[in-house]
Amino acid sequence: MKKIIPALFTIMISPVFAQEYWDDYNSYENYNEPQKYDTYAGIRIHKNERLALKYDITDGGNSTIRKDNFGFGAVIGNRLTDNVKIEFETSYTGMEESKRNRDFDFDIWANMLNVYLFKEFSGAVAPYAGLGIGFATIWGNVVDADIHLSDNVFDLSYQAMVGVNFALNNRIDLNLGLKYQYYGEVEHKKSGNMFAITDVDATEFYFGAVYKFGI
Repeated sequence: MKKIIPALFTIMISPVFAQEYWDDYNSYENYNEPQKYDTYAGIRIHKNERLALKYDITDGGNSTIRKDNFGFGAVIGNRLTDNVKIEFETSYTGMEESKRNRDFDFDIWANMLNVYLFKEFSGAVAPYAGLGIGFATIWGNVVDADIHLSDNVFDLSYQAMVGVNFALNNRIDLNLGLKYQYYGEVEHKKSGNMFAITDVDATEFYFGAVYKFGI
């Protein structure tokens, strides 16, 4: 009987010590696991390989103007899962060009909601594809010997992107990509029933850097 009592006591307290050991082990594991920083904010610079203005005049022919230039923007986003992230992007680009004695001066500010699918390799390289939809404000001026059209519009915009993200460390990522974006169209009022429409789109390379933080 005297031997049974210590044995029962040992059996009763064993789960307590086991649980305490397991909690300490989990705490150690969590302490050593790198912290994830799923929210990010950064900047983006894009080069328009073909910012195109397609200027159509009713019963008067059309002109397509293309020019390479640079734009810039900012992004803020969140990595929702190991393969999906969502992002808000705001950007500016513009264009000044002349063709057939007609001057074009356009400024574009776009605000987009982007969704990306990505696959991360070795915790550092992540190819991705994405789609975005939003609105662009376009200010357009068209001037020639006979007319001076100055119009602006708030229009639906959409884009498609592919690229690669490089994690330099737990905090900083670099990003390279290619995208096509349709910015929208501007309708220019002329005399009488005459009017013109300018469609604006672009194929762009872009480079970005973001800082990640834990929210």
